[in-house]
Amino acid sequence: MQRVEFTIEPFVEAAPGAHVTEPVEALRRLGFEVEVGPFGSSCTVGSEHVGDVVAAVARIAIAHGATHVNVDIEAVDS
Repeated sequence: MQRVEFTIEPFVEAAPGAHVTEPVEALRRLGFEVEVGPFGSSCTVGSEHVGDVVAAVARIAIAHGATHVNVDIEAVDS
C-alpha cells in the first residue's frame, strides 16, 4: 500500500476552490477514500493505483486553475 499525499496551490484559507475540491471529488468517484486536512489531502491505495491517482490529481487540479501541485508518496503497511 502507498499513501499519496498532495497539496494544491493557490491556498485559500477556509475557501478551497475548484482546483482543490474537484480532484478530491474525482478520486472519490473513482472509489478512493480521501482524507482532507487543513494543509493537504491524502489517500492510501494499492501500488497499482498510484499512477492513476497522481495523474488524476495533477490533470484535474491544473485544469481548474492550480498553480502548483505537490505530491508525496510513502510506502505504508497494509
